[in-house]
Amino acid sequence: MLETSARLLRLLSLLQTPREWSGGELAERLGVSPRTVRRDVDRLRELGYVVDATPGTAGYRLGAGAGLPPLLLDDEEAVAVAIGLGTAAVSGVTGIQETSVRALAKLEQVLPARLRHRVGDLRSVTVPLAGAAEAVDPAALTAIAAAVRRRESLRFDYRSHDGVGDRRTAEPYRLVNSGRRWYLLAWDTGRADWRTFRVDRLRLHTPNGPRFTPREPPAADLVRYVSERISVDPYRYQGRFTLQAPADVVAARMPPTMAVVEPAGDGSCVLSAGSNSLDELAMWVAQLGVSFEVHEPPELVRHVRALAARLLGAAPDAAPDADPA
Repeated sequence: MLETSARLLRLLSLLQTPREWSGGELAERLGVSPRTVRRDVDRLRELGYVVDATPGTAGYRLGAGAGLPPLLLDDEEAVAVAIGLGTAAVSGVTGIQETSVRALAKLEQVLPARLRHRVGDLRSVTVPLAGAAEAVDPAALTAIAAAVRRRESLRFDYRSHDGVGDRRTAEPYRLVNSGRRWYLLAWDTGRADWRTFRVDRLRLHTPNGPRFTPREPPAADLVRYVSERISVDPYRYQGRFTLQAPADVVAARMPPTMAVVEPAGDGSCVLSAGSNSLDELAMWVAQLGVSFEVHEPPELVRHVRALAARLLGAAPDAAPDADPA
């Protein structure tokens, strides 16, 4: 239901522009079939919107002088939208915080008392934990999204994790949001390979580059692919471990920005993670509190053995407990 309401809002936004839209154009913009567009137009009409259709061309536009009634939401949808706006108010997207607060204030004015209480209860017991991620310009996100949709290459300056900057040209494929940061998955034409770029580290140049024919994605499982590029590949050491715990239990404690977790059978899992410090890798996995085995890299295996010896040496046999007085 929430997805449908969001699509109706997007459809309304398109129809409010001073032009006529064909059913095919709307379907492409919304990522749905022409049949779904027709159903959504009928839904808008049921809600009181005047949507004119041009005979013969299947073109749509809002009726002249039509007053726009508010989009109707059921209770669960209204609460979901309010919670989403509240979350956006503390997000890492530059400029969206104030806009979200204003939109939330308007929504709360028309919410029934029973729903205002539900939203207020959640807000009163929630404390936002601000991350250290740099804020992202929403204009950059929308420009990248438009380039993906129009299949136009992007030209941008990029600053790597070590502060080195250079100019890139890339064919954008998908935007990825990890919760704290935004990433662009794209084909880097200069390096002839797929790359994952942090959006807060790039500065777009205009106009965009030439159009391109989309390539086959680098993997069937894009979530796992991007997770590896974020949590493993950028680091000096890439560790691989077998943990004696179910994959879903470990994954609940390890977000995809920190590690890749895969089931290994018999209630165990394989964890892959990267770090620039062997100590950090070893202690990070040890603190999970489950038995584990280190597979690679070889220097990490040796380091864990030496660390284990030091820890044993730091804890000599304890003296027997003294008899109580």
